[in-house]
Amino acid sequence: MKKTIQDIDVQGKKVLVRVDFNVPLSGKDPSQPITVTDDTRIQAALPTLNYLLEGGAALILCSHLGRPKTAADVQYAMNPVAVRLSELLGRPVAKLDEVVGESVTAAVAAMQPGDVLILENTRFAPGETKNDPALSQALADLADVYVNDAFGSAHRAHSSTEGVARAVQAKGGAAVAGFLLGKEIEALGGAVNNPPHPYVAIMGGAKISDKILVIDNLLRLADKVLIGGGMANTFLKAQGHEVGKSLVEEEALEEARRLLAQSGDKLILPLDVVVADKFAADAEAENVLVSKIPADRMALDIGVETLAEFGRQLEGAQLVIWNGPMGVFEMSRFAAGTNGLAILLGTMAAKGTQVIIGGGDSAAAVAQAGLAEQMTHVSTGGGASLELLEGKILPGIAVLDEK
Repeated sequence: MKKTIQDIDVQGKKVLVRVDFNVPLSGKDPSQPITVTDDTRIQAALPTLNYLLEGGAALILCSHLGRPKTAADVQYAMNPVAVRLSELLGRPVAKLDEVVGESVTAAVAAMQPGDVLILENTRFAPGETKNDPALSQALADLADVYVNDAFGSAHRAHSSTEGVARAVQAKGGAAVAGFLLGKEIEALGGAVNNPPHPYVAIMGGAKISDKILVIDNLLRLADKVLIGGGMANTFLKAQGHEVGKSLVEEEALEEARRLLAQSGDKLILPLDVVVADKFAADAEAENVLVSKIPADRMALDIGVETLAEFGRQLEGAQLVIWNGPMGVFEMSRFAAGTNGLAILLGTMAAKGTQVIIGGGDSAAAVAQAGLAEQMTHVSTGGGASLELLEGKILPGIAVLDEK
């Protein structure tokens, strides 16, 4: 197990916290006021930040925001994040205009316990994504302790997620997980290392190619793997069904055939789908069996029978992991499969089943259905949760101190 902030003393120490403040903004025109439009990720970091502040630490926060190409992309500056964080913490948050440099060194030197400052967008520093040792060292020089609480970036070996941890450890400092990262390790790690059974995994989303390795691993670990969403079309075509104008990854058909052949009765595909004449919110929709998909229609959601069958397959499960929506849930006409599944899983979680939602679109769908609170765990990292479920070691976690 990895050490967390509860295993160390931070009294009087300067703590560098890698947070995930990659939040949606109101616009990209720097000449206009830019605000944070969804502060969920900032709110999620508050337990860690408040715990460290109550422990007598001074906090230096760092995060990436958006995908700036250079520091000239000022629409991705951290200013709106600092404003919102200050409101949520109820104390001043000083925002610096560099990631590292003389201005940062001077500001950090003057810090007292209880102070909070936030560095500029880590991706404004050219060495960040290359895990540049000089940048890692400069970040480590600012702090006595390093805390990673950014699960959504833990699968990247960047200076602010991996290199800095090594540099802090090299000078005798601790590198530990925050509460948010600790929860992710516990929930998703348990599903990979020692899952309870029966264990049912549900995979959706558009592409099978992104998730082949995950499905491979889940077929080894889980008792059943239920497939919905756009990726189901590729499996259905691999089985020989006519799928009309549905989204299919032709280049993944061979892999789909392999997975079907080796899965025995573990892989459960849709029995029926909701088809439409076009990809639009006002399209004509009808529920048809997978053997009766018209050549001029496309499948955009799982059908009524499929939802009922998935319910039967989930009966008695001790652990359920869900990654990827069952259809085009952004359009209400094609959201019934995703919403129905969310309600089903919410009910199961209330009765004691461990239900883990694997970030990304599934997390958005559960939030949209107002059911996030009911789930055992909703992951904050789509890509990171997938890599963990693949059985990969995430560099931002691997580097942290062991208990």
